[in-house]
Amino acid sequence: MTLTSQQKHALQSGQAVRVTVDETPSVLLREDVYDRVKRVIDYENDPLTDEEQLAALRHVGQLAGWDDPEMDVYNDLDPR
Repeated sequence: MTLTSQQKHALQSGQAVRVTVDETPSVLLREDVYDRVKRVIDYENDPLTDEEQLAALRHVGQLAGWDDPEMDVYNDLDPR
């Protein structure tokens, strides 16, 4: 697989990179980021505290671009 320099930089920075592999939409993650996400998903085998779960989800959300100002409109849907 060949990545653009922007994609390589994003991966090195810990960001998710969206790609299509044989017509299958996919996401590339740096291994340590994947391990953190997997730990949240695999909660039953390796329980996290509520605070750890929220911190991990916030981190992954930021990597996915959820802190982009254009996403602020979604804050109105959940006034927390």
